[in-house]
Amino acid sequence: MAGPDVVAREVVVHGRVQGVFFRESCRREAQQGSLTGWVSNEPDGTVRAWFEGPKAQVDAICEWCRHGPPSARVTRVELVNRQPEGLSGFDVR
Repeated sequence: MAGPDVVAREVVVHGRVQGVFFRESCRREAQQGSLTGWVSNEPDGTVRAWFEGPKAQVDAICEWCRHGPPSARVTRVELVNRQPEGLSGFDVR
């Protein structure tokens, strides 16, 4: 999914975000938005994700990450713009 309108963003979500179905919910949201990338639990208790796709869809999932699934309690979200890598699919790691 390369092209001039494709953006990539790395996201780190802080709070109660592990053990609350965050990664699977994130995968579903990403696939609905036709995004590529991945999401993973980190040893420090955060969730890290990489999203690639059209800017509007990437913006939308980053906004979703600010609350996540119903049982999550997000306290902070870090966003960093990255160079798209041309990933395919969306993986839960």
